[in-house]
Amino acid sequence: MLTIHEAAEAIKGRRITPIDLVEQCFDAIDRWEKHVHAWVFVDREYARAEAKRLTDELANNKYRGPLHGIPIGVKDIFDVFDWPTACGSKLWANSVARQDAPVVAALRTAGAIFLGKTVTTQYASFDPPVTRNPWNLAHTPGGSSSGSAAAVATGMCLGALGSQTGGSITRPASYCGIAGCKPTYGLVPLDGIMPLAVSMDHPGPMAHDVTDLALLLRVLAKTHEHHPVANFAEKAAVAASRPRLGRLRQLFEEKATNEVRDMLDEIVHRFTEDGAIVEEAALPAGFCDIIPRHRMVMAVEAAQFHEARWRRRPEDYSPRIKQLIEEGLACPAAEFARTKDHQQELTRTMRYALHNDLVLICPATPGPAPLADTTGDPVFNSPWSYTGLPTISIQTGYFVDGLPLALQLVAGPNREDLLFSVAAWCEKRLAPSPLVPKLPG
Repeated sequence: MLTIHEAAEAIKGRRITPIDLVEQCFDAIDRWEKHVHAWVFVDREYARAEAKRLTDELANNKYRGPLHGIPIGVKDIFDVFDWPTACGSKLWANSVARQDAPVVAALRTAGAIFLGKTVTTQYASFDPPVTRNPWNLAHTPGGSSSGSAAAVATGMCLGALGSQTGGSITRPASYCGIAGCKPTYGLVPLDGIMPLAVSMDHPGPMAHDVTDLALLLRVLAKTHEHHPVANFAEKAAVAASRPRLGRLRQLFEEKATNEVRDMLDEIVHRFTEDGAIVEEAALPAGFCDIIPRHRMVMAVEAAQFHEARWRRRPEDYSPRIKQLIEEGLACPAAEFARTKDHQQELTRTMRYALHNDLVLICPATPGPAPLADTTGDPVFNSPWSYTGLPTISIQTGYFVDGLPLALQLVAGPNREDLLFSVAAWCEKRLAPSPLVPKLPG
């Protein structure tokens, strides 16, 4: 299974063409899609036409960069010109976008080829999707970027767009055996993306490894004028020589399964032997309230966006997003104000704690992917969406009952340069090659 950076080198060296890559992805779709249901739709005619156009550009010595001819999946909350943005809604299924979201436009300019829209949980919330985990079809791929994670894991595309408000990049990436990046809040613009909770929504890339994430994020982040972008790809390629890691316990041990705790013990021991400086990282007092307060912000802001339509079209809302909206409408204004104060104060405190190149280390999820009647618990991811800190999840090579486990790294705000460097160091020692699920049967 090719990574983005491997495919980019092959395209640049004229050893493979965008046409070849797209057809390889279509072959994977033909094998896998009937099992995992990762796609809302695939536009083969468009993708083949783009592949030919980009192959012709190469023949004329026009090379757009490392995403030239790379097949990408787009989560179905992002606007793509002339494609519907359904967001998991039956009534929005024919709501055709009039223009690209800025992040989509940036990928298009960089030469990425969009294969189609990937499945999202309804309105990027908690109701289980039709998508299944490719490692075990009885289990969830996670949510809400369910289809993006499953499509990348099975080689149906080389990378994908996801978004996270709670744990919607990290969790599905972890459950499906790929890598995911939730950038610093505000680094990637939200225009043209359906909101869930606008103060915590984070668009971000999903791919096979850290280098691939870097190649995608470099393009996505360039679209935001207030954040000059470092060369994340170079940072990923030049791994840290002796990273400084802060191990998180408390919540991240209390909620973890025995297998996940044992995994992290072994990983920390391995990293220490390889030269990492690992220290205990204490969480601030306000951290104990973070999970219910994160839920409150998400509920109130979801209600703010959806209320009018939910009252007119209640039949178009599944039970868990409906419950979230009802919670938001019932929330006392004074309590919400206290929660926003808590969010701001905790964000400042965490920013101060993450100085001197410290990167936090913890499990990406409490355990492996649960059964398909849920999207899993975002308890290890929500704190970083709440505080807006950048995270990367990487595969560890550890499994429980055939389902992969992942590691999560957290850096200070706008320290993606440090985060990618440390993540590359860790990945090299854990799972340097993509994990590949086997076809059912």
